[in-house]
This record gives sequence, structure tokens and C-alpha cells, in this order.
Amino acid sequence: MVTTLYLIRHGETEGSGIKRYTGSINVALSQKGAEQMKGTSALLLKHLLKSASSQSYSYLRDIYRLSAPRSEPTHSDMKLQAVYCSDLSRAMKSAEIIAEPHGIKAVVVKDLRERNFGIWEGLTFTEIRERYPEEFRSWADNPLKFSPIGGESTIEVRDRIIPAMEEIINGHCGEQIAIVAHGGVNRIMLCHILGIPLENIFRIEQDNGAVNIIEFWDRYPVMKLLNGRAASIGIL
Repeated sequence: MVTTLYLIRHGETEGSGIKRYTGSINVALSQKGAEQMKGTSALLLKHLLKSASSQSYSYLRDIYRLSAPRSEPTHSDMKLQAVYCSDLSRAMKSAEIIAEPHGIKAVVVKDLRERNFGIWEGLTFTEIRERYPEEFRSWADNPLKFSPIGGESTIEVRDRIIPAMEEIINGHCGEQIAIVAHGGVNRIMLCHILGIPLENIFRIEQDNGAVNIIEFWDRYPVMKLLNGRAASIGIL
């Protein structure tokens, strides 16, 4: 039985061009971000339709072979059964756009929120380096374990989000579900799912509005799409 996870990053936010660390700050989704999410929603619908059509072909093939046929695809095969998101507004609004065509409401899970950068929240990379040179060096020397004052380390974020992710997936065996989260959160999840050491987290790109598609064959994950964007395949 296959469980399909659509792991999505929220759309672009207001002022995102300045590249500030806004981990746990509530920043609104921009108009461009909303349009990105509409494109991502269309990408999901296209993939769900393609998957359902593939199942339909397999169903007919099985009949002609006179073997035990698979269950005939239903309307539910072309819909998500559940959408989850973090409690930050940019993720909740993005999840609302994803969930709406499927006639469901997104479920908010606080543990899916982005990393808390503590006293670094709202600062740019350059500002952090100039205002907190010693802490910046500590971060560079030990990026996984270092946490800014009042914030979280990458390892602490991992220990928060992975149990939440696994609970979600285990609760939807054989279904098609979406998680709408954040760049750092998604990278940590993908490292865990694919067995990639966490120190390689930034080798995985996660653009605003990107979708990752992972199929779980029992407990064995198969990556079907990484950092997919609607614009790159002509949907937007």
C-alpha cells in the first residue's frame, strides 16, 4: 500500500527580497506568494490526475490479463485526503490555497513551524555577522548544534519536527496527503526521509512554493519529485 506525501514550502512573503531571518516571526504571504501557491495547487491536481489515470490503466490491464484486478480508481483518487501546516500565517494561508480544491480544511500542527532564530530574528546575514561576530563564528564552526540566544539549534528543530511528520504519515496509510511548511523544516524532513546526513541540509534547495513528492511503499520512501515548481513546467 502506497502513501503519497506532497511536501510543500509556503509561497513568497512580504519583504522576502531583503533575505531576513524570519523563522518564527509571523510574516504575511505576499500577492506573488499567493499566486505561487495557486500554481503549486495546479501542479498537485495535475499529478493526482496523472496518478489516477495510471491506476485506471493498470485496472484495465489486469482485467484483460484475467488476473485479480486492482480497485478501480474513484473520485477520491484525484483528491488529497488531508493537508497539514505549521501555525505561522504564511504556511496557514498557503495551506488554505492547497486544501480548497479538495474540499478540506488544513490541520495546524505547531511543531511544523520554522526554526526560532532567537535574537537573530528579523536580521539579515550581514547584520548577524556584524552585530554578533563571536556567535556567528560559533555557528560557522558547529552549524548543527549552535543556537542563537533565545532560539533553537538545527538538531533541536529536527527533534521537534520528525516525530510530528512521522505521526502524520503513519496516520494516513495508503492515502495522499500534503504538508505545507518552511524551507528549513522541509530540508530536515527530506534529509531524514532520504537518509542524508543532516550536515548536508543546505545541499537541498527549497524554493518558495516548491513541492516535493515522496511515495512510501510501506516504510520505503521513493522520491518522485524534488523542489518542483509550477513555473518550471509551464503551469504559471
